[in-house]
Amino acid sequence: MRTIMVIGMGLVALSLFALVGRKLGGTASAAKAAKAALWFLPLWAAAAAWNLSIGVRHGYSAGEELPIALVVFAVPAAVAVFLWRKFSTRV
Repeated sequence: MRTIMVIGMGLVALSLFALVGRKLGGTASAAKAAKAALWFLPLWAAAAAWNLSIGVRHGYSAGEELPIALVVFAVPAAVAVFLWRKFSTRV
């Protein structure tokens, strides 16, 4: 259940990044939202690593936590990459 909640928080955070990027974008709002999705990726990687460290501190081994951490990172990251590819301007 916690994994689903953390993934959900990642998707909410991605939405906030895209919304802020869109608001700051002016006439190129879709392109700025796409750029914001890329800015989300390193911050989400740090959040996923922090979540992994919490699991390890609560008694799980790193080997047990790593697959979960990869899923926690991968789902919102895949959505972010999809948004970036869909809305970035092609020159």
